Amino acid sequence: MESASSCDPTHINEELQMKFEEKMKFSDKEDDYSDVSLRLLDFTDVDDFMEWFADDNVNKFCSCDTVTISKEDAMRYIADIVIPHPWFRAICLNGKPIGSLSVSPFHGSNRCRGEIGYELASKYWGKGIATMAVKMVAATIFVEWPHLERLEAVVAVDNPGSQRVLEKAGFIKEGVLRKYYLLNGKARDIVMFSLLSTDPQVTYFM
Repeated sequence: MESASSCDPTHINEELQMKFEEKMKFSDKEDDYSDVSLRLLDFTDVDDFMEWFADDNVNKFCSCDTVTISKEDAMRYIADIVIPHPWFRAICLNGKPIGSLSVSPFHGSNRCRGEIGYELASKYWGKGIATMAVKMVAATIFVEWPHLERLEAVVAVDNPGSQRVLEKAGFIKEGVLRKYYLLNGKARDIVMFSLLSTDPQVTYFM
């Protein structure tokens, strides 16, 4: 991108978002995504945050250890994990947070890649909201982080819904990694997905 906009990340993001939404009007006519947005999450969102943070349907696919969830736990998580995170956003519907999405960077010789993760309250599953949120990130993250060349995601093999989200968002399925991480204390197989900065579905929105 040229001109003064290249020096203003906010302007770039707004411009890309406008282009992205315009493209989506033609590519997803059957769905109305106009009320889906991403924003920073803070302490005032704790009650909404609890809706998916304490959702058993969501937690059964999370790699973190299962614990008893309380409002205090949620506040502590927001303070210790969410706010300091380099890229963490709430997925909102009509302004109400209903899930979260993050991009975690790698460092050193691996800094060319990052890992995307997302959670959505289970009552909103199957409506295309998670797919839209992932597409929104894919359309901007390579501009926000120009050093990034690869965005990857790992999904449990028995979580086909999340795999469909990534496939519909343009991610490429690379294969199965056996016993890749612990889920509730048990080593699980995962499916690896990736999206590159040079993939056509990324440059399409630039």
